[in-house]
Amino acid sequence: MDRKSTAGHITVPAGWTALAAIAASERPFQPDECLALARRAAGLLDTAALSLAGTSVALWEDEHSVAWLNIMPERRDTGYHDHDGSAVGVCVIAGSVTNEGLPISGPRRVHRYGPGDSFCFPASGIHRMDHDAGAITVHVYSPPLRAIGYYDVVDGLLQRIPGPPDEASPESPRLLASLGVR
Repeated sequence: MDRKSTAGHITVPAGWTALAAIAASERPFQPDECLALARRAAGLLDTAALSLAGTSVALWEDEHSVAWLNIMPERRDTGYHDHDGSAVGVCVIAGSVTNEGLPISGPRRVHRYGPGDSFCFPASGIHRMDHDAGAITVHVYSPPLRAIGYYDVVDGLLQRIPGPPDEASPESPRLLASLGVR
């Protein structure tokens, strides 16, 4: 049976505890290993059996990694953020998402991913994701998220605002405007 945690996320049904076994490790994972784990976890999930619209579900968490199933019934822009030293691998199960790093010069590099697509980036990365309505994704972070840094322009300067790992990151409207995005 599902139960709600104090962080506002629901735990996975008891039958899903076997997912944690795929992440058993004696060390943190590299980005490509996070990607492989996200793909593997996505392949084990029966999303048709879920009635968790609009939630983030922890699939497993141990000292070396944490995995989240994210279900987005509405469009969601994460804004530019970092994972405070955690690498990440993402697998798209349904819908589509875009991902882009924070450009310093040159054109923006926006990549669109659909069902079955996956990507990863390093623990030092700063990025933004835009989930289309209906997107379902698996994210594997290693080491587990400790915090998230949000980026935006404040008084004309790029600022990093620290935030907790279990809250949705805010959009970056002033930063997007400074990049010429309307």
